[in-house]
Amino acid sequence: MVSQDTNAHKFRLKVTAGADYDRKTHQLVPVNGETIRIENEHAIVSLCVRIKNYTGYPESSPSTSPYFDDPLHQKDLYSICFSIIFKEPVNGNNLYFGNDFDHPVRDFLPPGFNTALRIVKWTLDPGLDGDVYADKPYLYSPALASWDQFRIGDKVRKSDEVPKLDDEIIEEGAYSKDAASVRHKFNIPDTVEGRRKYFQDEANRKEFEFEPGRMYVADFGNPYLAFEDFSVRLPGFDLPIMKYVDEKNHELRYTLKDISTGRVYLTVLFSVVLRGTEDEQDHSKSEQRDDSLGKFDWEPEPSSGDVE
Repeated sequence: MVSQDTNAHKFRLKVTAGADYDRKTHQLVPVNGETIRIENEHAIVSLCVRIKNYTGYPESSPSTSPYFDDPLHQKDLYSICFSIIFKEPVNGNNLYFGNDFDHPVRDFLPPGFNTALRIVKWTLDPGLDGDVYADKPYLYSPALASWDQFRIGDKVRKSDEVPKLDDEIIEEGAYSKDAASVRHKFNIPDTVEGRRKYFQDEANRKEFEFEPGRMYVADFGNPYLAFEDFSVRLPGFDLPIMKYVDEKNHELRYTLKDISTGRVYLTVLFSVVLRGTEDEQDHSKSEQRDDSLGKFDWEPEPSSGDVE
C-alpha cells in the first residue's frame, strides 16, 4: 500500500484513453503531443490531452503546450479536447460527460469534499449531479451543458481524413454554413455561456440530436484541477488530494456515455503511479505513430432525405 504521507514528487501521472472502461484496450496518451484516434462500432474519436506544467509519463512529453498561451486558455491547467463522429443517432438529453469509478470512494473522501462539490455546482456547473457515496460512484453533467467549447462540423465521407486537434484551438461555433445551419435549427446560442445555459433545460436537450456521420468537437478544462501537485483549487478553497491516494484510489476517469443505454464512447483515465514501480514502465517507444490518423473509412447509410 502506498503511504498517504508520500509527497507528490514521488509520483508521476500517466494518461490513457479508449472507447471502453477496460484499461487493457486503452492507448497511452502523449500529453501535450499529437492527437490519437479511438474507434469502435459506435463512434470515431480524435483525442488530444494537454496539461500545464506536466512532469508525468511518458518522459518524452513536453512540459506544456502553446494552447495555454492562447488568451482563451491562459488560466486553464488542463484540457481534454476531442472530435467525435457518432455511427448512430444520439439524443442530446442522453449524452453525459463526467467522472465515474469502479469501486466505492466514500471512505476516502477528504474533509471538505462536500463543500468543494457545492462550490463546483453553484459556480461552475449547475448541471452536475451524481452519487459519490454509491458502490460505483459518479458525477455526470449533460455534455451539451458542461463542455467549455462546442463546435459543430460537417458530415464526413469515407475518404475524409480523421482530424488532428493538437495544433487547433477550439472555439464555440461551427466550421461551415451547413454546420451553422444546424446550430440555428436547434436555436443554439452563439456564445459559450448562452449555449450552456440553454442546454441546462432538459426540453432543449431532448430536441437536439447528434447525427450519425457529422463531426462534433468539444473542449473541456479549467483552472481548478492542478496535476502538478495533485490538488483541487476552487475559489476560496484548496483541497490537497495526494494524501488520499492508495492502490485503490489513484485514478480519475472522465467518461462520455449515453446514460439511457450505458453505452460508452470515450474514457480518459488519469492514473497516479509511484516512481520506480512496475506501473511506471515507459511505453513511449512501444508504438510508432503515422503523421496521419488515416481516413474515416466509414459513413452512414444514405437516408431517404439524402436520395434525390
